[in-house]
Amino acid sequence: MYISARADYALRAMLAVAAAGSTGDGGAGDGGAGGGELVKAASLADSQDIPLSFLQGILLDLRRAGLLHSHRGTEGGYALTRPPAEISVGDVLRAVGGALTSVRGMPADRTGYHGVATGLRDVWLAVDGAIALVVDRTTLADLLADRAPAP
Repeated sequence: MYISARADYALRAMLAVAAAGSTGDGGAGDGGAGGGELVKAASLADSQDIPLSFLQGILLDLRRAGLLHSHRGTEGGYALTRPPAEISVGDVLRAVGGALTSVRGMPADRTGYHGVATGLRDVWLAVDGAIALVVDRTTLADLLADRAPAP
């Protein structure tokens, strides 16, 4: 698995939005994200040292994946669509990068081999499964509480 700058930036941005959202009272109208303040893209870019133009594309992908709400206007910004405990690292990685593992640019489950290499598909699927186990079990809330899985 390769962790791209895009994936790293997406996770950092989601954690910053989650941290800002955790300051609220869980009020209505926030899509179940736990309240708190909206976070502007420029603020995210500054606080996480992410180029704003690059971050805007990432935020669009996260919004399209249903992980973020965007609110327009001078008081607008971004908020999570669900509580941080319900958004996994895997959700974010898939939103910005597609499949968790790839072989020759294809998802591991689409590879095919013949002859002596037939067993490689099973190895790649096992690798994909092991990665999914970690990233799908780890939530934004876990990371905010410094409860990431041990190596």
